Amino acid sequence: MAFRFADSEKRDVHVIGIRSKTKLTEKVLREAKNLLVVGCFCIGTNQVDLDYAAKHGIAVFNSPFANSRSVAELVIAEIIVLARQLGDRSNEMHRGTWNKVSSKCWEIRGKTLGIVGYGHIGSQLSVLAEAMGMSVIYYDIVTLMAIGSARQVPTLDDLLRQADFTSLHVPETPETKNMLSSKQFEQMKTGSYLINASRGTVVDIPALIKASRGGKIAGAALDVYPNEPAANGDYFNSSLNHWGEELCSLNNIILTPHIGGSTEEAQRAIGVEVSESLVRYINQGITLASVNLPEVNLRSLTQDEPNHARVIYIHRNVPGVLRKVNEILADHNVDKQISDSKGDIAYLMADVSNVKTEDIKNIHDSLDSLTSRVLTRVLY
Repeated sequence: MAFRFADSEKRDVHVIGIRSKTKLTEKVLREAKNLLVVGCFCIGTNQVDLDYAAKHGIAVFNSPFANSRSVAELVIAEIIVLARQLGDRSNEMHRGTWNKVSSKCWEIRGKTLGIVGYGHIGSQLSVLAEAMGMSVIYYDIVTLMAIGSARQVPTLDDLLRQADFTSLHVPETPETKNMLSSKQFEQMKTGSYLINASRGTVVDIPALIKASRGGKIAGAALDVYPNEPAANGDYFNSSLNHWGEELCSLNNIILTPHIGGSTEEAQRAIGVEVSESLVRYINQGITLASVNLPEVNLRSLTQDEPNHARVIYIHRNVPGVLRKVNEILADHNVDKQISDSKGDIAYLMADVSNVKTEDIKNIHDSLDSLTSRVLTRVLY
């Protein structure tokens, strides 16, 4: 979905809220002359040019963890469906075929679940799986404290060799691209299962198809794909991904349209969390949970501080800026101050007391004239 500003909006828009299908490219953001913040009411932020936004002082917020429970529950459901071949039996019944079988259908109690990525989703999945009688092992690039009886293993290969079910919960990075390919499938137990509800580039789909046809993989559940349609409709085919028809022909495979976080509860939580971030940033300048600016927080101004102002100075991260800023603030009482940087951009907040309207204008104009300036705001 393309986004275009009307001429009046170029001047007036300070806050934009978008969903995952709306693209805010550099071309689009360049037209938003007064834009301060973008709220992505979704999990990812790939649809926003984060680098351009940061360099122009536009904060971007999303809600990366609000759907954790929804994804974890979906994975549990998929584990059971795969173990009992419910997808195939359901499709057969819809075609009028009665096929009552027990061969290669299993209880999940006593089976081993291997979780790749033990973050918010992975750890919640761990708790649910243990409650259903599964043994849990996990692999992560950092050492993390286990929940319950789960156990961390040192390498991905160790996990793949032990797990009956492998569930992926990692971000999309160059390191995770094709994390599971032919070599990794060879390490897995014969007759094991794969679930990917993380990112579509993590699994080498042609290698998965080969492993499934060869009997190495007994079933798989995929909720994400390397290329996904931009809208609902009959678009999931070989034109989108060349292996589409072959993937759909496999037995005991669950294909869902990226619905891991698509529950009423998750959508409500995302709406609340992102809205609170936007209001907090606009009213207080707090950047906690921003994906593209340094995370900076100061105690809020109160009604007992009527003559206080909060100075926000977003600037290029170059030497000497703090000295020049403090020279401008030197004639005022600075109650508290904080500064942090992220890459080429730095973010400074300072609360000054006993300031008059003309003082506020002078502070703003003086900071605005510095060559390091990206954006200056004064809240009062």
